[in-house]
Amino acid sequence: MFKKLLIANRGEISRRINAVAKGMGIATVAVYSDADAELPFVREADEAVRLGPAPAKDSYLNIAAILEAAKSTGADAVHPGYGFVSENAEFATACKAAGITFVGPPPEAMLRMKDKSQARKLVAAAGVPVVPGTEDVLPDVQAALAAAESIGYPVLCKAAGGGGGIGMAAANNPAELEKVFRQCTDRAKAAFGREGVYIERYFPAPRHIEVQILGDHHGNLIHCLERECSIQRRHQKVVEEAPSPLFADGRNAELSQKLFTAAIAAARSFGYANAGTVEFLYSDGDIYFIEMNARLQVEHPVTELTTGLDLIAWQLRIAAGEKLTVKQEDVKRRGAALEFRIYAEDPVKFFPSPGPLKVYQAPTGEGVRLDSGYAEGNTVTPNYDPMIAKLIVSGATRAEAIERSIAALKDFRVEGIKTNIPLHLRILQDPVFRAGDLNTRFLEHHAKP
Repeated sequence: MFKKLLIANRGEISRRINAVAKGMGIATVAVYSDADAELPFVREADEAVRLGPAPAKDSYLNIAAILEAAKSTGADAVHPGYGFVSENAEFATACKAAGITFVGPPPEAMLRMKDKSQARKLVAAAGVPVVPGTEDVLPDVQAALAAAESIGYPVLCKAAGGGGGIGMAAANNPAELEKVFRQCTDRAKAAFGREGVYIERYFPAPRHIEVQILGDHHGNLIHCLERECSIQRRHQKVVEEAPSPLFADGRNAELSQKLFTAAIAAARSFGYANAGTVEFLYSDGDIYFIEMNARLQVEHPVTELTTGLDLIAWQLRIAAGEKLTVKQEDVKRRGAALEFRIYAEDPVKFFPSPGPLKVYQAPTGEGVRLDSGYAEGNTVTPNYDPMIAKLIVSGATRAEAIERSIAALKDFRVEGIKTNIPLHLRILQDPVFRAGDLNTRFLEHHAKP
């Protein structure tokens, strides 16, 4: 096992990795920007190294600075968390060249997954159902228009090198496609440094379901069941839960087995190892592969609470070369869990709401877990993602988890900034949500103020 782990991230995920590593007897190193110098994750690590100014490009995306921090502190491994350098094959390769273990998948697997259009080809060859669409990036808008006629409108224009909903837009007709093709191309170039765009059939109101994967470097690969992430705003997840109501209580057993088989086949096609997530759409009674994420997901706690697995601990063991001792038959569901991303934003207009946390009192109670990046008195700056915490609540049943969640959200006291806690309460109290009838356009029609 590693002697010292550098955590190349910030906030709640840095704190979580730090706690797991220390519990395994591993010394920890935090890295931070000037904007984060006073946050809890910095002082909780055994050592802390300043990376640079607030902008991510000068700090959390500065590969040279991160590697120098690892070398200067004697860290023999780096955990990237999620976001920032977590899916950067160049960073993973640089770690390997420096003799430092990257806690994540092999760089080769990351490269296979990075180009979404090429990933589609790879998994389709492995027998995984994919959303009908173009096999390659499109050279120009005329090629896009011709492809859309073949696929059928509506279509979704997507950046091949993208993620997180960036460089993605739907078109219902040729005029709209001409407009969004150019927009997606421009956004792709700005965000990912390349213009490549492809198109897929657009499902107006699908469910978004994903499968957690764990694999070691000895050929062992298992799934850790599914999560549902259909409650979204602008392709960004807001609430996640396990199990998906679509499969709860043994429903749709044949489809769930198809889902798990497809997820394993997709991961194997990439040569995957460590923790990862295979994402699918569900529409009209069937599933379709979207992409695989080469990292830990923000919503991994709902899987942990319903399977009893510590995914970060397994990430570290796998990266250290250990065999995965958990067998597929050992992975069993216990109860239900929901996760709420607590953002510093207006709960109606969704504008960011940075500022000081004058009051910050976390909820407690049966089944309540809070993964927080902040403490009372800290300031939420506008430099990074506005998520200040993740509230995860479990129960013996989905109904119990919902009631516990309502109580916990009402007990969560935050003053000095606005948060989206009222939005979460509206979602939980909506009868359609409580019935488990979810889709990605839920917030367009439900949980209104």
